[in-house]
Amino acid sequence: MKNESYFIPNTTTTPDIQTYKTQWEAPSNIALVKYWGKKDNQIPANASVSFTLKNCKTITEVAFSKKENNLHFSFDFYFENHPKESFKPKLNDFLTRIEPYCPYLKAYHLKISSENTFPHSSGIASSASGMAALAFNIVSFEKVLYPEITEEYFYEKVSFLARLGSGSACRSIKGKVVVWGEHKSVPQSSHLFGVEVSEIHPVFTTLQDTILLVDVGEKQVSSTVGHNLMNNHPFANQRFIQAEENLTTLLEYLKEGNINGFINLVESEALTLHSMMMTSNPYFILMKPNTVAIIQKLWNFRTQTQIPVCFTLDAGANVHILYPENEKDTVQHFIQTELATHCHNHQFINDCIGNGGAEIG
Repeated sequence: MKNESYFIPNTTTTPDIQTYKTQWEAPSNIALVKYWGKKDNQIPANASVSFTLKNCKTITEVAFSKKENNLHFSFDFYFENHPKESFKPKLNDFLTRIEPYCPYLKAYHLKISSENTFPHSSGIASSASGMAALAFNIVSFEKVLYPEITEEYFYEKVSFLARLGSGSACRSIKGKVVVWGEHKSVPQSSHLFGVEVSEIHPVFTTLQDTILLVDVGEKQVSSTVGHNLMNNHPFANQRFIQAEENLTTLLEYLKEGNINGFINLVESEALTLHSMMMTSNPYFILMKPNTVAIIQKLWNFRTQTQIPVCFTLDAGANVHILYPENEKDTVQHFIQTELATHCHNHQFINDCIGNGGAEIG
């Protein structure tokens, strides 16, 4: 089994490249079986499985320039062409965390320029796509320094580094469906990086995801705080067992094309996630009245039309509506006429299942 030392470069070569520029894009993702609760060093308390998105992504360019000394990290960060000083402490923490696995970084000044394809403050978490895109650039540069890196190692290390920036970012690297966390149903699964799931029925490979922007403000409780509240949660152990069982079941549904089983399990997982928030100490509610109104309308619509459409939630108020591509016109009409009224300024984002990150240029 691979461990952290696997990702430490096995070389004493001093990098001699003076300048290099690389650019990558990486998408966000939406978990279907959720993880809520973390151990030290960004290790999940239970395994999770997610769909990779396509349109909601971060595009990041990094210019590497050799500098005089290698005592400290040196970098500038620009978001949508403007300096973003407020983000630099988080980036410095990330670089410090990955230093043992990327010892060459202190020898270079990094100019990091990033932008999102989705609106800023739209309520879509950008940490997964942002950290994934940055990790792609760093390992792309490492491959130039050490050309012997294999493709398998490349993608595993990108996922490994992204996880150290944002846990869910490790699921934004490669594949339509990704498992993160060691699990008996996925032989190659790991707590250290995400693993692509290859056996997916065609009904799921073109799934659509419309994200209803119920609340675009800052969450009252950060995900980090929420994860920590699982440490003494009275229902934590049973939840971890449930998540492990649900992951096995969901992988079977994805392989078989069991859309009804998929709907029931995915919606149950979303509500379970929020129930853990509501029963922690201190307790909190991230859903809004409009979140509940959307769910109730969706249930009524599904009963009346028999269209296999369902919802999932992340750690917030926004609602992801999942539905087959061949029902897109009907579901889109329903969203525009019935659900958009519950969204902030009638805002929603249409997305679909994607394939992970890609190099630009």
